[in-house]
Amino acid sequence: MNLLSTNSSSLLSDDIIPVSITPSKISSTPTYEQNNEQYLQTFATWNEYEQICFVENLLKQMQSHQHGQVNTYLLPMLKRDFVGRLAFQGLVHVAEKILGYLDDQSLKSTELVCREWYHVISEGMLWKKLIERKFLSNALWRGLADRRGWSKYLFRQLIINGEKPKRHDFYRQLYPQILRDIKQLENNWRTGNFQLEKIQCRSQNSKGVYCLQYDDEKIISGLRDNTIKIWNRKSLECIQVLTGHNGSVLCLQYDEKVIVTGSSDSTVRVWNVKTGELMNTLLHHCEAVLHLRFINGTMVTCSKDRSIAVWQMNSPTDISIRRVLVGHRAAVNVVDFDDKYIVSASGDRTIKVWDTTTCEFVRTLLGHKRGIACLQYRDKIVVSGSSDNTIRVWDIECGACLRILEGHDELVRCIRFDSKHIVSGAYDGKIKVWDLQAALDPRSQASSLCIKTLTEHTGRVFRLQFDEFQIVSSSHDDTILCFNFLQPDSSTLAVQQNSSPVLSRCQIQTTNFPPSTTTMESSDNDNTNESASNVFQSQASVQSTISSSSVSGK
Repeated sequence: MNLLSTNSSSLLSDDIIPVSITPSKISSTPTYEQNNEQYLQTFATWNEYEQICFVENLLKQMQSHQHGQVNTYLLPMLKRDFVGRLAFQGLVHVAEKILGYLDDQSLKSTELVCREWYHVISEGMLWKKLIERKFLSNALWRGLADRRGWSKYLFRQLIINGEKPKRHDFYRQLYPQILRDIKQLENNWRTGNFQLEKIQCRSQNSKGVYCLQYDDEKIISGLRDNTIKIWNRKSLECIQVLTGHNGSVLCLQYDEKVIVTGSSDSTVRVWNVKTGELMNTLLHHCEAVLHLRFINGTMVTCSKDRSIAVWQMNSPTDISIRRVLVGHRAAVNVVDFDDKYIVSASGDRTIKVWDTTTCEFVRTLLGHKRGIACLQYRDKIVVSGSSDNTIRVWDIECGACLRILEGHDELVRCIRFDSKHIVSGAYDGKIKVWDLQAALDPRSQASSLCIKTLTEHTGRVFRLQFDEFQIVSSSHDDTILCFNFLQPDSSTLAVQQNSSPVLSRCQIQTTNFPPSTTTMESSDNDNTNESASNVFQSQASVQSTISSSSVSGK
């Protein structure tokens, strides 16, 4: 159907190609020829309801084969090429807007309808706009755009060295390439295909990397030798060392302005993230600061002294205590929070939930058999790891334990999760990747929950962080390992399955530590090793509480 040949004065309702249903070889009777016009004129004088009733009764008088012929005539009348007509009427932007809501499969099919529709899609750069929508709404697509280098072709294109702007065909071919990258990435997570980068931290006195955080440019790590080391993310070289703590650096977090660190020297220190200058030292806790979190002007710290401190951060130099939360019966090993809840976990085997605004106690989550070493809280879900070697998934609103994950042989020291995966690290030296969605489904078999186990560390795993493309972890073996699951070039370079080639971007010397024992070791000078063996000691008074109820209220 070539709609562009239609007279410009016609309306959208004129886009009908009549189909004759009268057999050409059968001539009309004299009665029909005589009365046809009269019947049509009479029909035209009736209102809409009367016309419909008449046609309904008329159809009832006809045979089935006649209904088929009528249907053949009606179908074209019910169709409208609104896209072609809008384009012809000078409303191409409206047609592009309508087709812009299609998903990839629908857009692919729409291209094949006719030449006019394909022209609207190509001239409107709708494949480019579809990729841009994915880029804005999906972190995985944004990460791929940066790593594959096609982000410069989105939105307002960057013209480099006289390069011509990319046209429709480029984006039409780019889209399936992106889908292949995503599929390959998901497969790499399942099968354990990755490239391994290793940083040998070369601690001066005592070895071990207790905490870390990374972005695309740097990795910041806290070490057992009292230092904070900053590494270039691409070259993996140490570019800065911050000194000032008198004990092991047990926890840290940074943003675009500051690095905040907690230490076994009982202090919290604030550093300028760009210059490394020490800006503030916070004195409150009387024993090791085991964990901290800050966001939107609020910081929460926890300590071996069994307390949780809530701080107001007006500026790097203006930080004050807002409230101290007391309720745990042993060292508080980890905290996490959002605008609604503060969540804390302790060596007393309990997870406690507090109201972020009022700092009032809300509920206790009970279930772990021994002290709790780590947790993360987001989107109403809490995932915790314990010295009972298990991981538990909780519903924070009702306090129910939704799933118990078993597989580690020793204390589960660190845990992180996103919408797809849980990644855990333990004192058995293993990092395990779990299927979160399967874990939340009570019908899933326990044997299917662990997707992959990584055994590249030679010592206890202390901390890890991950995103859609990589896992970065630190260990008692004095290394930071970067597991990259995105192949450098999906079209030419294939990573061998179940292999871990090391990209030697810096000098590497691997020290083999003896197998870790089941008890936590003490630091050389602070006798804590992030709360040492005392952190996860269970107190006798807690045992009766655990056996009496799974959740205690306020």
